[in-house]
Amino acid sequence: MKILRKMLSFIIVSILLLHSVENTAYASPNTPVQKPIKVGVFLVDLSNVFNSDIKNNLEELQKESGNKIEFTVFDGKSNQSVQDEDIAKGLNSDFDIFIVSPISSNVDEIRSNLNKIIDMNHPLIVFFPTTPALINIVQNYPASVIIVGDTEQGGTLEGKILADEWKSHKSTLDKNKDDTIQYIMLKGTPNTLTTSGRSLYPIRALNDARIKTEELFSTFCSWQRECAKSAIESQFLKFDGKIEAIISNNDDMAIGAIEALQKYGFNTGDSSKYIPVIGLGGTPEARELINQGFMTGTVIQDAKLHAKAIYDVAMNLASGRAPLNNTDYKFDETGITIKIPYYEYIK
Repeated sequence: MKILRKMLSFIIVSILLLHSVENTAYASPNTPVQKPIKVGVFLVDLSNVFNSDIKNNLEELQKESGNKIEFTVFDGKSNQSVQDEDIAKGLNSDFDIFIVSPISSNVDEIRSNLNKIIDMNHPLIVFFPTTPALINIVQNYPASVIIVGDTEQGGTLEGKILADEWKSHKSTLDKNKDDTIQYIMLKGTPNTLTTSGRSLYPIRALNDARIKTEELFSTFCSWQRECAKSAIESQFLKFDGKIEAIISNNDDMAIGAIEALQKYGFNTGDSSKYIPVIGLGGTPEARELINQGFMTGTVIQDAKLHAKAIYDVAMNLASGRAPLNNTDYKFDETGITIKIPYYEYIK
């Protein structure tokens, strides 16, 4: 009997333990499911390669997180009015964080949107070149960060690549032997800091390297390849052999320029018929042209690094942590700006 009682006791205890384990293993139907962090991302133009790469990288990071974060990307189509409407819709949505890459460089045009986001106490990441006026808007709001590529560094590296090319092959590149680079500048969108910086700093770097420069022609092509191709086709015959370099604010326009040059037999491998073309972005197509010797160089703007910074900071802000918590990022002298570095790519 004693043995039987012990066996019954063992069976009862085992059943109770199993029941307890089952209750622990399965959550109650009333247990709330953790919702993903919802992030509204307002970009300038998804037809732009870099913007498109940012979107793709953010979506990849979302998958890797197990959908702990959810990015909804809006295409501003390079139109501030379109972006204004998208942000207005976003303010009526349930986004936890706003990431805004303003289209206009006129702070008065974007101030209202930023202030509305701040007034609703949404954490804000501004993905845009910094200006004193922009910094003043967000500097006193503790849940805000500016993440930018270092525009000055990017433009300076473009100038450095061209300076090195000029010094190495001056005897063939200086067609009129006047010790001056006659160049064409292909610009992005008018009235934006990215365009102005990428147009200013390459020339400053050349001049700092004691190389004289003369602009033959410049045009705004708003980052578009076909516009750049048409511009170079029309100017090539006009300047009749005077073009000694083409500097482009991005790779797409640089590639358009190369397509135009190749129409006239230039930049196809013959060193006697070669005009240096410098871009910025580091797209795979540009790098392939550089490897083939048809393009001089580019400056890598790593969308993956930018997207990772956005992701890391967003996760921290959404969790109430300091924006740089457990990261290697550092703020610059403004105290709120993270600058993502560029680096050159040449053959």
